[in-house]
Amino acid sequence: MTSFRFFHAADIHLDSPLRGLAGQEGNAVARVRTATREALDTLVRLAIEEMVDFLVIAGDLYDGDWRDYKTGLFFAAQMGRLNKEGIPVYLLHGNHDAESQITRRLDLPDNVHVFGSRKPETFALDEMNVALHGQSFRQRDVTDNLVPDYPAPVPGAFNIGVLHTGLGGMGGHENYAPCAIEDLTNKGYDYWALGHVHQAGVLYEKPRIVFPGNLQGRHVRETGAKGASLVTVEDGDIVELTTVPCDVVRWAVLAISLDDAENVGDVIERIHDAVEAAVNEADGRLLACRIVLEGRTAAHDQLVASEDRMLAEARAGALGLGDEVAWVEKVVIDTVPDVDARTLAEREDAIGELQRLLQEATGDSDLLAQIEDDIGKLVRQLPHDMRGDIDDSALKAAVEGEFAALIGEVSPYLSARLTAQGD
Repeated sequence: MTSFRFFHAADIHLDSPLRGLAGQEGNAVARVRTATREALDTLVRLAIEEMVDFLVIAGDLYDGDWRDYKTGLFFAAQMGRLNKEGIPVYLLHGNHDAESQITRRLDLPDNVHVFGSRKPETFALDEMNVALHGQSFRQRDVTDNLVPDYPAPVPGAFNIGVLHTGLGGMGGHENYAPCAIEDLTNKGYDYWALGHVHQAGVLYEKPRIVFPGNLQGRHVRETGAKGASLVTVEDGDIVELTTVPCDVVRWAVLAISLDDAENVGDVIERIHDAVEAAVNEADGRLLACRIVLEGRTAAHDQLVASEDRMLAEARAGALGLGDEVAWVEKVVIDTVPDVDARTLAEREDAIGELQRLLQEATGDSDLLAQIEDDIGKLVRQLPHDMRGDIDDSALKAAVEGEFAALIGEVSPYLSARLTAQGD
């Protein structure tokens, strides 16, 4: 009987535009911009070093249509490295790089085999007694279950199903090519190489049903190690399955408690300590992080009034650790003042008057109508993609037309700004 090893990767999103980098410069930012390329370069290097027998890419190699041919040329060059080493690649296209999404194309090296989009296709590796079955997406929105049309397993072979699927909408992902675990287990294959869900996981043991996750985290919602699955098969059985990190930038969210912080100096010190600790856990990769300041603190008003300074201080601390060691994407101030809003409203000064006005504003129908008229016009001019992917809670409330909630979101900021200036 034969033994072999293969890499299973997915969701590379090559040259994906990364959010939060506009107007920013420096070596660390440049590294973040090229992270998806470096991650693919790492995967190819590891495939050669590990002497794998083949590589499977289960969809979303590309993030969408290429801006120019440089994306395709880079991928062709990486496949050429594998071709030189005699390593074949079995590529399936998903929703982001569906046939209808990509208008530019280049011929790829002979070692790259692409699953067709009209119907499921089988590739046989006779020397290893392996059969790979898969179907690429013809268009972005595939709403049919593709699994029933996949062919029956090849008798006596190790059968691998390659599929890009939401599998019921896991992890909040769009439920493209929907199917159930039972659809996969009943097919009779030995391994399901899935793609689309960016969080790695083994969903079933026999047959092994695997999401490798994406190859490189691209934003703060894709934290932790990212990579590909390395599968070892002996005599028709999977004897080892490991996740091999390929990411070159490691995303993290650093929640920092400020419960007993007395001043901004205390806060800056804690930020620097938290970033340094996270760098030590990033395994030598560039740390890209969002810092969330939370808890009840006497420094709350000062923090809200100096948000730009907090981001600058955090980035200065990251730069102080060395070049291309850490980069701070954003600082979120989610603290609360040590004096509550009700107490502030009892003050007989401008601060108390503002607090009372803010508390009454959410029930003022005339004010809400004015806000809807003024802000609603601006919101409707936002691009659709921006309206659907919002981190900022105030902007999200505005987009959703929740103008009373919008007042609630901005009230603490207004109050803190005035309190910081008045105290």
